[in-house]
Amino acid sequence: MRKDVEKYIQKKYGSNPEQLWRSYPNYSVFRHSDNRKWFAIVMDVDSDKIGRPGTERVDIIDVKIDDLMLRDILLQQEGFYPGYHMNKRNWITIVLDGTVSFEEICRQIDASFEMTASAGQKKKFRQPKEWIIPANPKYYDIVHAFDTEKIIDWKQGAGIIKGDTVFMYVGAPVSAVMYKCKVIETDIPYDYSDKNLTIKALMKIQLQKRYKPDKFTFEVLKNEYGITAIRGPRGITNSLSLALK
Repeated sequence: MRKDVEKYIQKKYGSNPEQLWRSYPNYSVFRHSDNRKWFAIVMDVDSDKIGRPGTERVDIIDVKIDDLMLRDILLQQEGFYPGYHMNKRNWITIVLDGTVSFEEICRQIDASFEMTASAGQKKKFRQPKEWIIPANPKYYDIVHAFDTEKIIDWKQGAGIIKGDTVFMYVGAPVSAVMYKCKVIETDIPYDYSDKNLTIKALMKIQLQKRYKPDKFTFEVLKNEYGITAIRGPRGITNSLSLALK
C-alpha cells in the first residue's frame, strides 16, 4: 500500500518524495512546490512507537488535520493514531497495512494538501463542494426564477468555485430548500450595492433538481441536520447531502 499511496501523491499533485534524513532513508516527505509546506510524510516505524501492540515495523503516513472534532472521531477508529513525531493536535498517523482503506487514506491526503496549500493551489486542486446558499424572495423572485430558464446569474459566495453544487434555501415565507444547482461559471465582474445587498461578482448556476417546499423546511434542517441559520454560503453534512440526493 505504501507504493500505491506514494504513486497517488506523485500522480495527482506532482510532488516527489524527499529523503531529508540520512539516518532514516525510508522517511519520505511530500510538500507543496510553491510554499514548501509539508502535507504528508511516509515512514516505517516500530508498531509500539505509535501506540500499537508489538514491535514489528509498519509503514505509516502522517497527514495534517485542523478539524479537532474530526480528529477525535478518526482516532477512535482502527488504524488511526496521533501524529508520530508531529504536533499531535494538528497531525494524525494512518497505518498503511490495509487496516484503513486506500480510498479513505487518499481522502485524508487530499484534505491535508488543501489545508496546507497556497490560495492558488487550493483553487486548482480543491474537490467540488456542496453548499447551502440563502435566497431572499423579498428582493428577488427566486420562487419563479427557473420557470423559463435553466441557467441564471446569482451572487457569487465566498469560497464557491466552478463545479460546486449549491442548494438554494429560499427565505420566509417559504423557508425551505427549493433548488439544487451546479455552478458552471464564476468570477463574472459585477458591482452593485444598496442598503440591503452588496455584489462584487456573479456566478452562473444551472438547475438540476427541484424540491417541494414542504420537504426540506427550516424546521427539518434545524431538527434533523443541526442547521440553525443560513445567512451566507455554508457547507452541509454528509447526512443532509445524502438526503438531498
